[in-house]
Amino acid sequence: MQKQRRCIIAKQKNQRSEIVEKVVSLAKRRGFVFQSSEIYGGLNGCWDYGPLGVELLKNIKEEWWKFMTYREDVEGQDASILMHPRVWEASGHVENFTDPMVDCKQCKSRFRLDVLGEAINDSKKEKIIASFIEAVKGSNKESIADNIANTDSSLNEKFEKLLENSKVSFDLLAHISCPNCGTNNSFTEPRKFNLMFKTFVGPVESEDNVVYLRPETAQGIFVNFLNVQVASRQKLPFGIAQIGKAFRNEINTKNFLFRTREFEQMEMQYFVKPEDDVKFYNYWKGLRIEWFKSLGMSSDKLRFHDHPKEKLAHYAKDATDIEYLFPFGWGEIEGIHNRTNFDLSRHEEYSGKSMKYFDEETKEKLTPYIIETSAGASRSFMAFLIDAYEEEEVNGETRVVLRFHPRLAPIKAAILPLVNRDNMPETARKIEADLRPFMRVFYDSKGAIGRRYRRQDEAGTPYCITVDTQTLSDNTVTVRERDSMEQYRIEMDKLLMHLMEKFR
Repeated sequence: MQKQRRCIIAKQKNQRSEIVEKVVSLAKRRGFVFQSSEIYGGLNGCWDYGPLGVELLKNIKEEWWKFMTYREDVEGQDASILMHPRVWEASGHVENFTDPMVDCKQCKSRFRLDVLGEAINDSKKEKIIASFIEAVKGSNKESIADNIANTDSSLNEKFEKLLENSKVSFDLLAHISCPNCGTNNSFTEPRKFNLMFKTFVGPVESEDNVVYLRPETAQGIFVNFLNVQVASRQKLPFGIAQIGKAFRNEINTKNFLFRTREFEQMEMQYFVKPEDDVKFYNYWKGLRIEWFKSLGMSSDKLRFHDHPKEKLAHYAKDATDIEYLFPFGWGEIEGIHNRTNFDLSRHEEYSGKSMKYFDEETKEKLTPYIIETSAGASRSFMAFLIDAYEEEEVNGETRVVLRFHPRLAPIKAAILPLVNRDNMPETARKIEADLRPFMRVFYDSKGAIGRRYRRQDEAGTPYCITVDTQTLSDNTVTVRERDSMEQYRIEMDKLLMHLMEKFR
């Protein structure tokens, strides 16, 4: 029975892996995503967005930007990537932005400590914990091991706590084999690894000229809090939104676009009175998950994952993740945090400048609490791409289709002359010229019409407009809908308004 269960689990994992492989293959074939510097063997953890990918990413960011800033209580900004190094001291990144790392002495592979745990199945974890507890019996580590192993926590939580405990972590590692080479007892002692990229400003590489590529966009918002507030004359509560690149020197990149070294964040920091923090934390939780649903993401593949109090970040009073069910499991696509007044207070302390808000009504100065919504543009891109991917049987053939919401679709409409004669190409080109100022369109005249439809299905194009024989006689065209594959005719002079209505 146990063997059968393992076979089922293995089959499910293979199926999930196949989905990711198919999406990655489609992404390259149709020009969504390419491996960075591919002709040189690629650069791990870095990706290039191709013609369709850059459009999809742009559309996601535009929808987010409209959602956030087309309201009276949120302003936009774009802070510099390079900031004064004291910013990162104040935020705690210089001291605390680290991951524990181990190396395999045999094959020289490097692993994040938590990633090691993810790669081990439950039955193996049980054996590792049992052999570890036996090995530390009679030592000063026995009580630590027993206290963690005998809690009511799940097996995974116990294993994670043992790995994270600096007093017993190395002893546990002695019972874990390297995932790459299989060597047992080959790991170095865990050591902290700062995730920030360090560089220098000016001609001299000295500690006086150190700067960092920002690991998050939030700090640029915090240091500009009063600048934006005064310039825009905003009153609490109000927010500041920003979209921008961030950089993290990840030990292990994985799962396509999910964990990369260069990525984009879509962040909004909402400043509130301390007594209103819970109200607005819940308010933004509800709004943000509905945003993903409004753009067509499957509701049954979205959930909140509330952080337990003992695992909250040092600055947080409360935190939750909006998670999407990827083929490899649930993964965070947006974080929502109650950051309290930590950030503004720290920047006030380190800069010596007041970061307090003056309330005109009460005549009081206060340090606002901050409700943060932080979405990964790259992760959202990946989630929307996977969510849209579908295979179905049509007339005995497999149709691959990307069912993007029309507002996200990279190409809004494809213009297809049925044949390359009888004035059909000229008519099709006129339609293309009429539509192009208003939307991204694609002209395709090569191949059988069915094959052209399939190509557009794979690109996620919601509408194909076919110029055919009837067009020449009555100025109507055939509109084919991607999702239903239904076709209908419409007058050429009504086509633009018809499509614009569909994209609202």
